[in-house]
Amino acid sequence: MKIRRRDFLSLVAACALASTPALAQDQSLKLAFIPQENPDKLLGDIEVITAWLSGEIGVPVEGFVTFDHAAAVEALRNGDADISFMGGLPFVLAEKEIGAVPLLSEVYRGAPTYTGRVFVRKDSGIETLADLKDRDIAFADPISESGYMFPLAEFEKAGLITGPDAAEDFFGRVFFAGGYQQAMQAMAAGLVDAAGASQYADLLLTPEQQAEITWIAESPAIPSHVVIARPGLDAGLSERFTAAMLKLNQPKHQAKLAYLYGPDGYVRADSAAYDGVRAMAHSFGLAN
Repeated sequence: MKIRRRDFLSLVAACALASTPALAQDQSLKLAFIPQENPDKLLGDIEVITAWLSGEIGVPVEGFVTFDHAAAVEALRNGDADISFMGGLPFVLAEKEIGAVPLLSEVYRGAPTYTGRVFVRKDSGIETLADLKDRDIAFADPISESGYMFPLAEFEKAGLITGPDAAEDFFGRVFFAGGYQQAMQAMAAGLVDAAGASQYADLLLTPEQQAEITWIAESPAIPSHVVIARPGLDAGLSERFTAAMLKLNQPKHQAKLAYLYGPDGYVRADSAAYDGVRAMAHSFGLAN
């Protein structure tokens, strides 16, 4: 049978389409971001990274900023988000509550771990954790490991509180600011006496503010932030997203990491690395 050139080209195109994994016409990816920094700046960053991811994955990618970690977990639960960037503790809770799946772990400053610190102003006269008796403190988020649980655990280790339920008996007032930057700004501006946040949270302040603050306590190492997916997310789409994110480790794409909280890069997540966070959550009565 003689095949005309037009028919041959149509046949080649059909074969090519058949060999390519199909994506549903209405398929898209929704990403939830935690406001660890100024939400207005984060919105601009999201537009840049979601546009790039859309081109890499081949489906529309949308992003939005949640109020806090709990809101991100709820968005994953009800399908308003497919993937979320969050700390290890929120992941552990989301894993227990909704079966969330870890995809990627963050590498920051060359390490897969970081710490939580208690920050104060240098002119505050506060030199030890005991000096914060009856003083006000701002934490980042009630389900943040470096922005709440691990810094607060340092007070327990020092014998100043018997557990999280006793925190308000020690401090004057306890606030949850909604993010690292908000907690640090409240402390730097003198609205509170101390802030519990990531060891790198001071980088969210201006150089002038950084020169005016210090830290008085530091937690043990905490596994880095993690990118998680809701249960039931299409496996092919999840893998496309993961592969695209790993491309950010390449020199030609590394500049885009500045739009994702500024890590050095990403590696595939190892669930076992978060066992210490699971133990902390259990000790605080959050994952019993």
